[in-house]
Amino acid sequence: MAELLPLSPVPLYSQLKELLRGRILDGTYPPHSRMPSESELGQAFGVSRITVRQALGDLQKEGLIFKIHGKGTFVAKPKAFQNVSTLQGLAESMSQMGYEVINRLHSLKHLPASARVAERLGLEEGAPVTEIKRVRLVNREPVSLEVTYVPRAVGEKLEKADLVARDIFLIIENDCGIALGHADLAIDAVLADADLTRALNVEEGAPIMRIERLTHAADGTPLDFEYLYYRGDAFQYRLRIDRQKGSHA
Repeated sequence: MAELLPLSPVPLYSQLKELLRGRILDGTYPPHSRMPSESELGQAFGVSRITVRQALGDLQKEGLIFKIHGKGTFVAKPKAFQNVSTLQGLAESMSQMGYEVINRLHSLKHLPASARVAERLGLEEGAPVTEIKRVRLVNREPVSLEVTYVPRAVGEKLEKADLVARDIFLIIENDCGIALGHADLAIDAVLADADLTRALNVEEGAPIMRIERLTHAADGTPLDFEYLYYRGDAFQYRLRIDRQKGSHA
């Protein structure tokens, strides 16, 4: 068992919080499982109940655990989040925070572009494109279904890459040698249909956040058009907005 360091400048409650957070994120304490009691944690780590209470209080504020009166403390289902001020793939963003992100590849097809896909990618309708469908899992829980469309020349390179372990953005940049520039996003909400119900393990009609994202290469060429469907209970986008300079009340 990992031990706390009483002589460390880091407070004991903070050490305990980080240790427990690690066990929640790596699945040692799985979602909806009951956490050890305050007295059990205090005895296991040789600290006071006040120290344990401080650590658990911080974890609760972070949304990693929740309390049910009279029943104890339980592990919350992980809610992934992504900062939209930087253009990153989900794994690129989440792995920096200690989350495990893996992909379940549902399909990869080469097909003629529909009118909508062709318009977004700047192609002729019916031009050859590649459609990739993947379910993204964060800490083994399905969080999103991603439907990606790219020109077939790019799709053929993606077909040879590891789509289970890697973000498409990183494959495009590193394997295809194409620098990415910016993305345009539109966000709305839909209700889960049969396909989303199966992919994301939700009930039919459950709220789903849908993001339409068009990513451009650094030279401005539209390159990657996606529909991203996120479980409403498992994901949030975070962004900072500034009030326009020079505006008046």
